[in-house]
Amino acid sequence: MKSFKDIMVEVKGKKPKGEVVFDKKIKRIPVLIVKDKGTLPFVVYIDGDKLDAFKTQKDAEKSAMKVIQELT
Repeated sequence: MKSFKDIMVEVKGKKPKGEVVFDKKIKRIPVLIVKDKGTLPFVVYIDGDKLDAFKTQKDAEKSAMKVIQELT
C-alpha cells in the first residue's frame, strides 16, 4: 500500500498541461502560470497547487502576488 507521502511526491512531480508563460520564485515560493486552452486560459499554480484560472496573464500575475503577500 502506498503511503500519503509517496502519493504526494507523485502528484507534485507532474507538470500541468499547456504552455508555461511565467515561471519565477516570488519570496522563495515557486509560481507557475500556464496558458491552457479553454474559456479561462491562464491557470496559476503556487508551490505546485492550483490557485485559479484567469482571462489575462496580467490578472494572473497580480493575483499570485497578492496571495503570496497574504501568506507571508
